[in-house]
Amino acid sequence: MLELRPNCECCDRDLPPDATAYICSFECTWCATCADEVLKGVCPNCGGELVRRPVRPAGKLANNPPPTKRVLRAEPCPPIAAE
Repeated sequence: MLELRPNCECCDRDLPPDATAYICSFECTWCATCADEVLKGVCPNCGGELVRRPVRPAGKLANNPPPTKRVLRAEPCPPIAAE
C-alpha cells in the first residue's frame, strides 16, 4: 500500500494526504515546488521519474492512515535556480 509520506524530502513542507505531491517508484516524496522547480521531475535519490501521488479517499484514511515518520534527504537539495 502507498505510504503517503507526510513531508517533502527536500524542503520538509507538510504534505497531508490530500496535498498535491510527487513520488518516484520507491515512494520518495516531494512537494510540487521542489519536484518542478528544483528537481525538474527527476528523483535525486534513484534517478526515476516523478509522478503525481494519488489521493487516498478520505473515507479510507481511518483504516489506512498515512505514516507520521518524516523522511529527509541526507544531502540538501540544490537551490532553486534564479531566473
